[in-house]
Amino acid sequence: MVSIEAWYMDESEDDQRKPHKRDPNEHVSLEKLEKHGVFYSKLDADIYENDPVLEKIRKDKGYSYSDIITIHMDKLPNYEEKLKMFFEEHLHLDDEIRYILDGHAYFDVRDREDRWIRISMTKGDLITLPAGIYHRFTLTETKSLFFMDVSELHSSHEAVCRGTCVESLQSPGG
Repeated sequence: MVSIEAWYMDESEDDQRKPHKRDPNEHVSLEKLEKHGVFYSKLDADIYENDPVLEKIRKDKGYSYSDIITIHMDKLPNYEEKLKMFFEEHLHLDDEIRYILDGHAYFDVRDREDRWIRISMTKGDLITLPAGIYHRFTLTETKSLFFMDVSELHSSHEAVCRGTCVESLQSPGG
C-alpha cells in the first residue's frame, strides 16, 4: 500500500520548517491529493541511477531532463536566504516533479478552497505537482536535502509568483 503523510496546515507564523499541523490534525488522503492533480509514488532511492520504475515514469510522461540537487548549509551559498525564496508561493506553467533521494522536506500546495495542504516527503518519495497549482517548498528542521528535479527537456520551469517574490524562483526548491 502506497502512503503519504499530508495534512491541512495551521495558521501559525512560527518557523516554516515545523510541521504546522492543526489541533486536531486534519489528515489529507492520497485520493484527495490526486483530485487536485498531485500524484505520488514510492521508489527505491538507493537505485535511482538505474531504477526501471523511475525510467518508466519518465518515459510515460516525456520527462527527459533531470538534475541532482543538494540543499545543505555547507553546500548552498546564501542558504537561509534561499530557503526563504523557496518558500515564496508560486506556480509553474508545466508539471513539477521532485524525487527525494535523501533527507526530509515539505511541499505545501493550495487546495481549491485556497487552504494550504502540507505534504511530508522523505527518501524514496516522488511527487508530481500539476502545472498551475500554487505551491511552496521548505526543508524540515533536519536542514538538508538531496533530491532529483525531473522535467521535460525544453521546460523553462519559470515560476509565476502569487504576490511579490523576493527574486527569481528558477531554483532547486521548486
